[in-house]
Amino acid sequence: MKRITRRDFLQGSAALTLSAAFSGVIGSLSVSAEESAIPAYADIVLGEDYTDLTASVRFIHNMTNREEDGTMASFVEAFNEMYPNITLTTDGITDFAEDALLRLSAGDWGEVMFIPAVDKDEYANYFYPFGTVDEMSELINFANTCAYDGICYGVPCYGSTQGMVYNKAVFEAAGVTELPKTPDEFITALQAIKDNTDAIPLYTNYAAGWTMGAWDAYIGIVSDGDAAYYNQKFVHDAEPFSDHGDGTGAYALYKILYDAVANGLIEEDYSTTDWESCKGMINNGEIGCMVLGSWAYIQMVEAGENGDDIGYMPFPISVDGQQYVAAAGNYSYGISSECTGDTLIASLIFVKWMTEQSGWCDIENEYPTDANGELPAMYSAFDGCTILSNEDALAGEETLLDDMNSESELSFNAGGNTKIQRIVESAFTGAETFDEIMADWTATWNEAQEYLGIETTTY
Repeated sequence: MKRITRRDFLQGSAALTLSAAFSGVIGSLSVSAEESAIPAYADIVLGEDYTDLTASVRFIHNMTNREEDGTMASFVEAFNEMYPNITLTTDGITDFAEDALLRLSAGDWGEVMFIPAVDKDEYANYFYPFGTVDEMSELINFANTCAYDGICYGVPCYGSTQGMVYNKAVFEAAGVTELPKTPDEFITALQAIKDNTDAIPLYTNYAAGWTMGAWDAYIGIVSDGDAAYYNQKFVHDAEPFSDHGDGTGAYALYKILYDAVANGLIEEDYSTTDWESCKGMINNGEIGCMVLGSWAYIQMVEAGENGDDIGYMPFPISVDGQQYVAAAGNYSYGISSECTGDTLIASLIFVKWMTEQSGWCDIENEYPTDANGELPAMYSAFDGCTILSNEDALAGEETLLDDMNSESELSFNAGGNTKIQRIVESAFTGAETFDEIMADWTATWNEAQEYLGIETTTY
């Protein structure tokens, strides 16, 4: 089944026109009096401007845990201390990735939402432009997360890095005194955990499905030390899944999972894993580590009484002796392109307040969106690593990876969970060798390249 894009939902509907609500973005287009009255994101001074504004803003997001623990309610209360006449409601959605697309297509989702996986060239149909990427980069980190043609349509709630959440006490009990830096060292560490503790060395989170897709995020920067690879070279690579022979590349990345499963270094029955219970399990020392973005760290810390045992470490791949860490914006706030007047101003204020005043990045122990923010202490294990963000796609190729994902149905970083589950299943049953899986992926990738007329090379 091919990945569903917004285009699939919108066939037959009229496209919305991008309004020039800020100067200099669209050139000489004329603007209405109402549009010219809308302040630029950069010009809003929180706590001073529009404090008597009356409007209503609904925010749809995926952080159901923050709805349940009262965090969102505390945000609303603090926001209303500064802006008492803006009625703010928050709505946490469990199956956000799918549900958000459905709500988006129906046009009934409120004023602000986390931008789901839609094609970049369709951002303007639904979301209000905050400014140019260059302008927004002066104010926030990861301004290119939801951008197209130089325009920023989303402000990340915070930044995430790609490493592993692990239990420091389990590693210590296993005799692992130094964090592994290569695939071989990592498999050796997992074996030590199996031999010397009762903990599950690597918890796959197979059954949840979406958790398996986390493995895709390490392609490029982490696997190759190349910030240009994922968005620029990947689609042109004729052999992206070939063995480099030095423990790097996508081949080495996914082989870590295959080898861990084949060597019995995961849970006893991968089909019965449970996302919610795994948080308490790793907190209690029943799990050694899990492959998840840094967003998961605080959830593991808060899942029991042993939060101090939870750590976050770089992914175990080194390129010429150097470890690399990918940092990128997480879900981004998007404002409905249908918002106007006071409602639009209130939405801009809300997004800026969440970015600069809410303290959400600190609560989640994540990379700050605010360009002036500070890194949390959880990143101490990243000392000595090189931290990079993916470079933008080449001009004219902004949607090429979306097209490749859809045509190949491999869906890297776009819900391609089943291909990772296939690795687990094959390694566990012996139904396919790892090289057979990689050869199949390569053939599928090449067919998509040929169909789309993409010029290929070998990197």
